[in-house]
Amino acid sequence: MLQNGKSTNQEVVQVTNKKSGGLLNFLNSQKVVPYILISPFILSFLVLSLYPAIQAIIMSFQRVLPGEVTFIGLRNYTRIFNPTFYTALQNTTVYVILTVIILVSIPMLLAVLLNSNVLKFRILFRTSLFLPALTSVIVAGMVFRLMFSESDTAVANQILGWIGFDSVEWRYNAWSGMFLMVVLASWRWMGINILYFLAALQNVPKELYEASDIDGASTVQKFFYVTLPFLKPVTIFVATISIIGGFRMFEESFVFWTAGSPGNIGLTIVGYLYQEGIQQNDMGFGAAIGVVLMLIIFVISLTQLYLTGAFKRGDQ
Repeated sequence: MLQNGKSTNQEVVQVTNKKSGGLLNFLNSQKVVPYILISPFILSFLVLSLYPAIQAIIMSFQRVLPGEVTFIGLRNYTRIFNPTFYTALQNTTVYVILTVIILVSIPMLLAVLLNSNVLKFRILFRTSLFLPALTSVIVAGMVFRLMFSESDTAVANQILGWIGFDSVEWRYNAWSGMFLMVVLASWRWMGINILYFLAALQNVPKELYEASDIDGASTVQKFFYVTLPFLKPVTIFVATISIIGGFRMFEESFVFWTAGSPGNIGLTIVGYLYQEGIQQNDMGFGAAIGVVLMLIIFVISLTQLYLTGAFKRGDQ
């Protein structure tokens, strides 16, 4: 009896080991491991991005009231194209153009400078340039509001007074309001973009610089003919994320005009979505604005990638 019991237990253990071993071999196979590794991203994308996007599209065809949801067709979309939306679109477009120019060109030049042997204390400068990305945009916005306040004792107005200019009401003029948003965004994202370009500069072969020195190339010529071609992929990437981030911008406007800017000088598309969807409790209309914004970002991003040759193969 004991021998039969032991043999039965051994058989059970062997079957269990075979099953567990087969499961481990299956999980460690080359076909399965890649899917396991990317499963966290897939799950987060499905739950946090795709599902909300589908719900927003459905909601854009509805009138959403407390305890009542009614399908109204395209009525929300017909309301979008009004003077307020055009103002928000114009402000956002100008903001995107300015931030893309600044956040691509300046970080590239600073990264080249930080990567060279000419500058001393390079590690200190790299750390200090990255610190703004770790700062809360709300806290930074409060500091910027104090620096650019309307009083004559504000830091910005004192500097203007020293060089002979009159004080400026920074948050009450269209040009100065745009200046505030662009400066805050540039201060916030400059360090991150510098790191992108610094990482790309590590892949530039040093032999090319040595050959350029032998041929007598100047610093400017080496930048345009050696450095810049290797920075093209990162430049396209930085430009793309700057465009997407610019159209999605909300915090830079909100910290300066919490209750709304005068004459909508600081109104952006996302700010208009927040104004209509949250403050006015018109969730269906806000969802329609979000869908239109998503289409704008999609079309502009595809156009930009096509024009920069991102879709071409490496051998073309």
